[in-house]
Amino acid sequence: MRIIRLKEVIYSTGLARSTIYRYIAEGTFPKSVSLGDRCVGWVDTEVQEWIFARIKERDVTAGDTARS
Repeated sequence: MRIIRLKEVIYSTGLARSTIYRYIAEGTFPKSVSLGDRCVGWVDTEVQEWIFARIKERDVTAGDTARS
C-alpha cells in the first residue's frame, strides 16, 4: 500500500484541489488519511479504483449510446 499526497492525486485525476475536496464532501471521492497535524494523503489504490470506476461508467454510457 502506498500513500500519495495531494499533488499526485491532482496529477492522477486531472481534478483541481477544490473539486477533490468537494467530491470528498459529497461522498463521491476517497477520503484522505491524516498523516500528522497538517498533513494528509490518500491511499493510492483507492484513488486508482475511483479512476477505473469513472472509466467503467464512461464505457457503460458509451455502450448505451451505441445501442440507441
